[in-house]
Amino acid sequence: MVNDFYAFLDAWNDVLGLGTPAHHRTIMEFLVSIWTTPPHRGLLMAFRHSGKSTVVGIFAACVLRMNPSTRILILSAENNLAARMVTHIRHILENHPMCKDLIPATKKEWAHDRITVNRPIGIREPSVICQGIHGNITGMRSDLIICDDIEVPNTSNTAQKRENLRERLRELDFILSPNGTMIYIGTPHTMDTIYRTHE
Repeated sequence: MVNDFYAFLDAWNDVLGLGTPAHHRTIMEFLVSIWTTPPHRGLLMAFRHSGKSTVVGIFAACVLRMNPSTRILILSAENNLAARMVTHIRHILENHPMCKDLIPATKKEWAHDRITVNRPIGIREPSVICQGIHGNITGMRSDLIICDDIEVPNTSNTAQKRENLRERLRELDFILSPNGTMIYIGTPHTMDTIYRTHE
């Protein structure tokens, strides 16, 4: 299966007129291993400007290509940060040569904070939706939760904020579908980083 994700990654870089860096293939391999291997939990930490969020967006788009029924929730420290990931995924879907069949003729949910691809009817949630970590996620269901930079100074610069963040993250288990996948992406901002409890 990882070769399908590699092919998707390489094809996207071809669209951009770029080659695929070796460490991006390593990141993709890691993400696929989380997606395919129980307990489907993983933490991705890499140096700044390594392109980890870029590869995660490509990974999410490929997941939708392989299974359009997948429901993806993007969480970040603030809603506008999460929306950037949704915009990235939407851009890939609109321009990737392997994703043409996913684009709906009528784009009822095709915005900066949520998108819905062509898929079987009867699924309530959008294909991809985003929220700030302290936003309203009550009643949501997701097959893939991507926590992208949820630990930042504004959410982790005091012990109380870190505890509030940990409590919020514990709620995600009630949103995730059985056998769903949860991926954390980020950089520690404190010695008492929340990532120590999600390794």
